[in-house]
Amino acid sequence: MAATPAPTTFPDLLASRLRHAPGAPLVTYYDDATGERTELSVTSYANWVAKHANLWVEELDLEPEESTVLVDLPGHWLVPVLLGGAWAAGVAVTTDLATPYDVVVTEASGAATYADGEATVVACSLHPFALPSSDPLPPGVLDHGHLWPGQSDVHVPVLPVGPDTVAWRAAGVTVSQSELLARAAGLGLPQGGRLLTTAHPAHEQGVPDLLAPLLTGSVVHVRHAAASTWDDRLRQERVDLVHGGPGQPPVL
Repeated sequence: MAATPAPTTFPDLLASRLRHAPGAPLVTYYDDATGERTELSVTSYANWVAKHANLWVEELDLEPEESTVLVDLPGHWLVPVLLGGAWAAGVAVTTDLATPYDVVVTEASGAATYADGEATVVACSLHPFALPSSDPLPPGVLDHGHLWPGQSDVHVPVLPVGPDTVAWRAAGVTVSQSELLARAAGLGLPQGGRLLTTAHPAHEQGVPDLLAPLLTGSVVHVRHAAASTWDDRLRQERVDLVHGGPGQPPVL
């Protein structure tokens, strides 16, 4: 039997995971400062991704293969969702403030920083259940917690997402979806492996801490990692590879 070709686009990768292990854990998130724990299976992650792909193109009118989303958030579990939604829709992502962008997603507390610009501003409360902000937002700023629930659970791309579709823009350089997946495949996480990381999910275009686990296994993101729980978590989560640790500065 011929080997199955490696996925060269994010939608193909996620579709493959859905076919082979829909109920397996994929993204687990801890915030040791608040006690929050969120876990997304392959199916639940795919559902969140579809909703956000529709949010970008149906609600906010972003153009596949042309538009860019700036993600200016801390290392929350929503970041893998936002990246996946953009890539499923064929929209590029950046974390580079100097790169032109059409939409910025930021914390509710920092939304005023972007409110006078030309880009659409979407504010996230970072509530554990992605609820709306409890405080008033600046005029013109959209509340993520009001936007995502009404989006469809099924995303049909406006344009087919191909290997050459731009996934990332930064410092005048573009990186395609196939290039990101090729980088992820070379990071050495074993098949079925579990990565525990304190790095931001968008660190290095999301390759080490999102796409590599999505290719082969799963990921545990820890924000505000506490030394008192670290060793127990390594055992409880059956970790195969570790990026970062308690006391280390967050990486973006």
